[in-house]
Amino acid sequence: MSNLSKILWGILLIIIGVILGLNALELTNINIFFRGWWSLFIIIPCFIGLFDRTSKDKTANIVGLIIGIALLLAARNIISFTIIAKLILPFILIAAGISFIVNETTKSNITKKIKQTSEGELENIVATFAEQKVNKINEKFAGAKIDSVFGSVILDLREAKLNKETIIKASRIFAGIDIIIPDDVEVKIKATPIFGGISNKHINKEPKKIIYIDAFCMFGGIDIK
Repeated sequence: MSNLSKILWGILLIIIGVILGLNALELTNINIFFRGWWSLFIIIPCFIGLFDRTSKDKTANIVGLIIGIALLLAARNIISFTIIAKLILPFILIAAGISFIVNETTKSNITKKIKQTSEGELENIVATFAEQKVNKINEKFAGAKIDSVFGSVILDLREAKLNKETIIKASRIFAGIDIIIPDDVEVKIKATPIFGGISNKHINKEPKKIIYIDAFCMFGGIDIK
């Protein structure tokens, strides 16, 4: 969850607390349990999720927000539940289709960038049954090929001298890889997980450079921070 999302949740809790407090003191009589109030359990998390920078794909939040609003309107007899029931499946299918197209286009662009780089141009970082810590402090970093098997690699690029575009190929099998990225760098990922996953917790601030990551992980995960 990003800092903005936490702030929005904090503001919401304060507002609810103030309303309940004023009602308790009989200064106001605001009914927070209005007709259709339950739909807010869908609307609010999805709305706040749109501002979560740790989540790249907003499709689920958009779909949930629209469904939540439709249910609220139906509960208040503004539109019919019958119409919602007829349209909800087509809408989800359309949204999912758009998401697939957008994601595939993004992956194709990343693949094209990665193929333009020869592995001979990349620095080799290997950890087999061992731990490898690589901290690039004021060093030029042109890209890397990381292989971790039953070991762990920590690659810290926060103070590295990066090109405008950088390629990292990361492969992890029963192992761990942490990649720490500077704030002004955008991360674009092409991932192939097998009984594993890629966690991208990096939040870019005013990105000036891009790092393309081609990630493969089996029985493990790759963390990008």
